[in-house]
Amino acid sequence: MVISGGIQNAPATTKLMRQYNTHIFVEIDPDQYGVIREVQYATSWMRVLSAIPCEVEMQINRLVVIGVAVILLSGAGYYIFVNGSNNLPEDIAYGNGRIEAVQVDISTKIPGWVKKVVVKEGDLVQPGQLLATIDTAELQAQLLRAKAEISSAESMVKASEAAIAQANAQLLLAKQELERASRLVEKGHTSRETYDIRLSNRDVAQATLAAAEADRLSKKRGVDAAKAVAHEIETRIADATLSSPTIGRVLYRLAEPGEVLGSGGKVLTIINLADIYMEFFLPSTQAHRVSLESEARIKLDVVEFAIPAQVSFVAPKSQFTPKQVETLSEREKLMFRIKVRVPQELVLQHIEKVKTGVRGVAYVRLSGDTQSEWPAFLQKLPPDATQTVSQN
Repeated sequence: MVISGGIQNAPATTKLMRQYNTHIFVEIDPDQYGVIREVQYATSWMRVLSAIPCEVEMQINRLVVIGVAVILLSGAGYYIFVNGSNNLPEDIAYGNGRIEAVQVDISTKIPGWVKKVVVKEGDLVQPGQLLATIDTAELQAQLLRAKAEISSAESMVKASEAAIAQANAQLLLAKQELERASRLVEKGHTSRETYDIRLSNRDVAQATLAAAEADRLSKKRGVDAAKAVAHEIETRIADATLSSPTIGRVLYRLAEPGEVLGSGGKVLTIINLADIYMEFFLPSTQAHRVSLESEARIKLDVVEFAIPAQVSFVAPKSQFTPKQVETLSEREKLMFRIKVRVPQELVLQHIEKVKTGVRGVAYVRLSGDTQSEWPAFLQKLPPDATQTVSQN
């Protein structure tokens, strides 16, 4: 059906967003009402920006309504959270963060192939516990050679000591002959030439003794050098045994037995559970009132009780707010990083439940003339945390 001079009897769902000429030729497929196949102008082509059936338009409207509802609910939740937090006493500040711990890479100091890895991902490890070993067959052979060199150097020291004994005997004989020659010269029973020969022999014997003693000292230094080489090899053999430096949990197993690693190659990554903390950010108006070892609370999203903590770090310099941190005002551009640490005793009591990356909110008490009590939702502590709080 072709219509000239305008659109007549067209379906209600057909929408022409722009018209450049009064003479429009529209071809409508009778089998697919509401879908424009082609639009041709008398003098130029016209672009159709949209042609949407009623059913599609209704689906889009429903999606828009659902999206708006989600945004409104989220905003309401955030408003309740902010206003609830604003009801805190003036001497208590807060910031959102997550439970963190330092990751420790267990690396090999010496190159070689991995002989065995005795732990798996998720295993809890204790300080000094064996984690993995590097093959030391080559180092053991080097150690045997170093010990043989020590024995050889010690034998050379004994030989130099024998040379010293011989030089001492020669010196004693030379002194005795010189003494006799001196008496004979005085009595005129021997020539002055004989006396000079005896004197020369005595001096040669003294020089020979000094050389022997110097040689013995050199041989002893050779023994020390050989022992140092052996000690170095023993140290490298000890470095082939990888043990845990702290209590932690294996996060990644990066190497398997049989793999060849270079110096510094990573075998495992563990989470250091000896230092569990949460970092958050405060503006300068609050950060200057935060002191080290100040009392703090951590309220996680996944537990009902609050976790006692202490301030262990206050940044001496401000920084721009990280993207993942939400602030109450967009004007707060520069913030101070605060770290609150969970007591080690409490961590050990719940070591099997400790997980890093859990999000929550940290509350810290600010210094001032008065100290308010913690709000009711922050007074509910773990059953075994009361004694830990009283000790701190």
